[in-house]
Amino acid sequence: MTLFDFRAGDTPLLVNVPHAGTEVPDAIAARLTPAARVLPDTDWFVDELYRFAYDMGASMQVARFSRYVVDLNRPPDDAALYPGQAQIGLCPVRTFAGEEIYLAGTAPDAAEQRRRVELFWRPYHDHLAAQLETIRARHGCVVLWDAHSIRSKVPGLFDGRLPDLNLGTNNGVSCAPGLRKLVTGICASSFRFSSVVDGRFRGGHITRDYGRPDAGCHALQMELAQAAYMDEVPGATFDSSHAAKLGALLHMLLAAVLAWCACRGSRPAPE
Repeated sequence: MTLFDFRAGDTPLLVNVPHAGTEVPDAIAARLTPAARVLPDTDWFVDELYRFAYDMGASMQVARFSRYVVDLNRPPDDAALYPGQAQIGLCPVRTFAGEEIYLAGTAPDAAEQRRRVELFWRPYHDHLAAQLETIRARHGCVVLWDAHSIRSKVPGLFDGRLPDLNLGTNNGVSCAPGLRKLVTGICASSFRFSSVVDGRFRGGHITRDYGRPDAGCHALQMELAQAAYMDEVPGATFDSSHAAKLGALLHMLLAAVLAWCACRGSRPAPE
């Protein structure tokens, strides 16, 4: 069973895409409601949107399984990331729209959730952690860009329309201040796309757990409003022409991140 796709690069940047997966094991798929079977809460086409990063020399890890199997951006103990706000859960039982994910009486119990953590969550994170350490050791620092998207309007999670670009740095804790300022400035300078930093999405478990700037690992989460690059309708396909303008901005952002790494003296490991 292949849990993720990984491609190693030769720069200090790793792009992680934990929610674009659409695979669901048969034993789980058979228990899903009609509303859940179309996987409405998938981060659609985010891996396609960032495909240019390969040519920039970034490493990339992309999950193959749906967040309905287990949410890779939640802590394994399912502790709340945003206390007082709506929570998705480690093994979600309701869609973002509040619809049931499982047929009556078939939702995973605590034992099944623990099994899913061991089968799906832990191997993904073990590999991600190992790759980040390898990159950090080789270059002297590493930047983890955690790539996400969500429908622009989800009343159960936030009011109104989400800004196009939602940068999360755990309120400045998960990366160096200079990197946060750099990325924030580029986002704010766009006349086409709206942005916010550490708003409704301040970074999930991945950003918070791996972002240790004092140890040379800087993590940022970018949550995109899907309306900025795709038609938010069921069954939509990836339209590269629709996504081109946002893709150009993302390219600018990642290029700036790599330049920032170079200015910090990113270095190859000694022979």
